[in-house]
Amino acid sequence: MKIAAAQFSGTPADIHANVRTMTALADRAIGQGAELIVFPEMALTGYELEAIRKDPDLLARHDDPRLDALRSCGIATVVNAAAPTDGPRPAIETFVFGPDGELLTTYRKQHLFEHEQEIFAAGESDGRFTYGGLRFALATCYDNHFDALTSRGAADGCEVHLASSLYGTGGGVQERASVYPGIARTTGLYVVLANHVGAAGPWTGCGGSGVWAPGGELLAEADDRTATVVTADVGGASSL
Repeated sequence: MKIAAAQFSGTPADIHANVRTMTALADRAIGQGAELIVFPEMALTGYELEAIRKDPDLLARHDDPRLDALRSCGIATVVNAAAPTDGPRPAIETFVFGPDGELLTTYRKQHLFEHEQEIFAAGESDGRFTYGGLRFALATCYDNHFDALTSRGAADGCEVHLASSLYGTGGGVQERASVYPGIARTTGLYVVLANHVGAAGPWTGCGGSGVWAPGGELLAEADDRTATVVTADVGGASSL
């Protein structure tokens, strides 16, 4: 299966604009033969925590009509957003849609980073789904720094680890460069990272979205400045 990792500079607190951008990137991935595309953390709104705190309209459920274009774009999509919960705080949640728009699974970020702890509720269960004959594990940004979480995917029979993340310029460059090939080396999984590039709330995303093979070999990598998708073949299964 060919998988795409996407990166772009989100329009702050504008779900409609970001869905248009994401749909265009999904179309580009389809043109490159990809069957699944992964988007960065908080792709629907940008990493705009204060805006999310103040405006409940920036929360999205998996069946939100604002996501219709993504659900109908003809490729499986991994979409991260701020989402409502049954409690007083929202979650940082990933929706996985199949190519026909069906919901395959959801996952809530378990390890909240610093200031996120003031706004969001942490998830309590791992994210898993099967598509095209492959079993996938899900993680969001800071989750990927916890060996117990990443190793559970391999123990659960997963073959591919998907990460929606935000790493900024400065120290984030080195973190991005070490964390994701490290997961591939220690777990024996393919690893797919979708990172922000350009302005992302208080940060500047460093890009470098990429795909690593089991053992840590780099298969594809984006640059540090371009809104784009990179693709790589993962495993031998296909949904086509």
